[in-house]
Amino acid sequence: MASEKAKLLVSSNPVMVFSKTYCPYCTKVKDLFSKLGVQCKIIELDVESDGSEIQAALAEWTGQRTVPNVFISGKHIGGCDRVMEKHSEGKLVPLLTEAGALAAAS
Repeated sequence: MASEKAKLLVSSNPVMVFSKTYCPYCTKVKDLFSKLGVQCKIIELDVESDGSEIQAALAEWTGQRTVPNVFISGKHIGGCDRVMEKHSEGKLVPLLTEAGALAAAS
């Protein structure tokens, strides 16, 4: 059930962030996305009744047990380090723009 829910969330949102409210790495990614103006769906696993099941399903699916667990256009990006790395390489904004999650800069 949790696996189907996770996959449905990922497939129906251009940018999907699985997070926890108290996680500093999650906050870092959410702050970056907020600063960039990213439209994303965020699920806080620590406040969801089935959060631990979703996290276990994500770990099985992606091989990543930790949060944040970020997906763009249905593709698994990874956690905070990977998102920040892509951003510093200049690869994050094009991915987000392509996903339609960023208003194109005029």
